[in-house]
Amino acid sequence: MLRIHKDRRHLTDGEGRTVYLIGDTAWELFHRLDREEACRYLDCRAEQGFNFIQCVILAELSGLTEPNAYGRLPLLTDEAGVPDPMKPDTGGEYSYFDHVEFIVTEAERRGLRMGVLPTWGDKFNRLWGEGPEIFNAENAYFWGKWLAGRLCHHDNIVWILGGDRPLTEQRHFDVIDAMARGLGDGDGGKFLKTFHPTGAQSSSAYVHDREWLDFNMFQSGHGRPTAPSHEIAAHDRELLPVKPTMDGEQRYEDHPINFDPKNGYFDAADVRVTMWRNLFSGTAGNTYGHHGVWPMRREPDRYFPNTWETALHRPAAESVRVFAAFVRDHDVAGFVPVRDAVLNNEPGENWAAAVLSDPERRAYLHIPCGLSEVLNPDRFPRMPEKVRAFQTTDGEEIPVTIGEDGRMRFPGRAAGRGMDAVVELIFD
Repeated sequence: MLRIHKDRRHLTDGEGRTVYLIGDTAWELFHRLDREEACRYLDCRAEQGFNFIQCVILAELSGLTEPNAYGRLPLLTDEAGVPDPMKPDTGGEYSYFDHVEFIVTEAERRGLRMGVLPTWGDKFNRLWGEGPEIFNAENAYFWGKWLAGRLCHHDNIVWILGGDRPLTEQRHFDVIDAMARGLGDGDGGKFLKTFHPTGAQSSSAYVHDREWLDFNMFQSGHGRPTAPSHEIAAHDRELLPVKPTMDGEQRYEDHPINFDPKNGYFDAADVRVTMWRNLFSGTAGNTYGHHGVWPMRREPDRYFPNTWETALHRPAAESVRVFAAFVRDHDVAGFVPVRDAVLNNEPGENWAAAVLSDPERRAYLHIPCGLSEVLNPDRFPRMPEKVRAFQTTDGEEIPVTIGEDGRMRFPGRAAGRGMDAVVELIFD
């Protein structure tokens, strides 16, 4: 089970080892896939190095009205025919929640943690989406307590409240606070809790002061330009009380830029840059996503250009192997973010992110386009004695030199979009 690190900025397992969440958004996993398909999905993500799968009980896409793969809806209806959170479907081996239990169990067998949203946000704030709004403070408490009681025998769950909607009225806060209280009463405080906000926002804008919020989650989102993930992370790290923060929904691979296919699609370079920036900004996790996987899409079109199965091995998903290996080889709780790591560090696509991993011995620098950058001498203990570099696509080591003036060069290697690299600075 996850716990808060003693530094209050990271997460640990039960033995005190730092855990960095490497997530995937599989929002419709419970709702859309049958058991064989779910196992194929989980096998793939575990093999690629993911360790955290985010999914929703009451899903966004017709989650209350369209049955799952076994013809079951999550909720029975009340006398008026409205889905009732106080009447979950539990009848028989293939009930909706029997299927949820199966998937959570299979994830646990593969060493995968599950970030479980009790509901998508349109079920309490239909600012957009299908809804309907079915929650009030009373049934939200019941729903949270019942759900946590049902799943508390597992050890691999993180509760994620919210669901891509802002809290704009007092009744929204009342629902979320009641649901969080219910979750805590249902599992006895066993599992950590966070909140998934809408795009370009953080949970800290709404519930940072809540005792039930164990760590913040932001959504750097699917716009261009949008609030850079490293700036949201830096903002959250300055808040009191100190809490970990993570990017729970970054730019999805193959997602239409600004939600319009006319703009083209975010690609593997977009995803990798955000992923490494988040790591080197002191976050506790980063969640990848693919625009065909989150809805478990079965038919492609212009807006969803891939099915969930054709999307599983897209380039950015495969590059998670490199990212996961790096995380595995380093205790990221020792990373100290470095601002302005290179001279004239420009905001935007060329922003270089860096960390000191051992203040007197090692630092790491992510260069988004593989440019010949100059180290800022005021941000490091001294000029490095040695440098090494690798490309983030496949982990292959690449040649790099550094001059007396601090300029790094990559001999024989082109610079440009998709040529991002990580440089290790060695001071001893």
